Amino acid sequence: MRDTAAHFMWGAGVSRRIVLCWAAASGVSVAAAVARAQVNPADCVRIDDDAARLVCYDRAHRRDPVPAGVRKSDGDSKQVSSPVPTGTASASSFDDRWDLDGRRKGELFFPRAYKPVYALPFTWTDRVNERPTSPQPANTVIDPLVLRPIEVKYQLSLKAKLWEDLLGTPLRVWGGYTQSSRWQVYNGHESRPFRETNYEPEIIFAWPLDHSFWGWRLRQLSLAANHQSNGRGLPLSRSWNRVIGEAALERGHWTLQLRPWLRLHERRADDDNPDISNHIGRAEVLMTGRLGPNVVALQLRHTLRGGGNSRGAAQLEWAFPIDGALHGYAQWFSGYGESLIDYNHRQNKIGLGVSIVEWR
Repeated sequence: MRDTAAHFMWGAGVSRRIVLCWAAASGVSVAAAVARAQVNPADCVRIDDDAARLVCYDRAHRRDPVPAGVRKSDGDSKQVSSPVPTGTASASSFDDRWDLDGRRKGELFFPRAYKPVYALPFTWTDRVNERPTSPQPANTVIDPLVLRPIEVKYQLSLKAKLWEDLLGTPLRVWGGYTQSSRWQVYNGHESRPFRETNYEPEIIFAWPLDHSFWGWRLRQLSLAANHQSNGRGLPLSRSWNRVIGEAALERGHWTLQLRPWLRLHERRADDDNPDISNHIGRAEVLMTGRLGPNVVALQLRHTLRGGGNSRGAAQLEWAFPIDGALHGYAQWFSGYGESLIDYNHRQNKIGLGVSIVEWR
């Protein structure tokens, strides 16, 4: 272990060699010296000894070493003391998603997973939207589109931290981008067109928290400036801008996100879809959780209106492991707004495929 750690210290730089010499002179173990040195996680890979490598990673991530669990001397493998110190919070999904614990402090502009990333080679709808409509006459299709109920759907989504500790506060600024496409790949008669692609960039101002109430932990409050459009010309153009608030909570392996929003209205003459809030909605709730190795998510949207304007949608997702990062993925949708072009079109839709990133 001493030889392995000493070799690591030499390769990591002069400052760490000084720490090693100090350790030898003072009688401190090499592992302790490595723990006190400033290290890069990449350097830890070079250490062959398991214990020294663990100490290296703990130091690199500024994490206090956790004592190993105490086991019975008679060979019984039952753990009789917890490896997690008393009072330490359980692992958090939001820590990984939004770096709330500060382990990746200073890592700006690194792309990270945001919303699920998936490919559904097969999706089927019970109602094809052959005549997309809008209260704007110029945004209403006159001649019916030739579409098939079976198509491909995929989604890409990334975010990156752009700024942290804004104006000396815990406030972080994130940039996010999500793109989802519906591809009529089985519609050879119409040259297999992309039926609809939605583009969604946003800027998110996030404030990390850790308050407990009613068994839940409030981990973050955020406010986002969000744009969503399909980038098409008349009569198929659809777009809107929103300010989205969010409260993110967690409890064990479950997370809950409450997301109300306010639409930023355009001039009536320039509005592709003036009634979009009365179909897609004004708020949504997203609940995600783990059931063993599976990840499940339920997303509910509503207009927050009654009578004839009481509309919304529900989406249920299920991801199950296949190999490594590859997951099987199933998605069921019912309601309005499966895409922007379908914002006022009610349908039921189901898709099967794979994902490499899912809600965690």
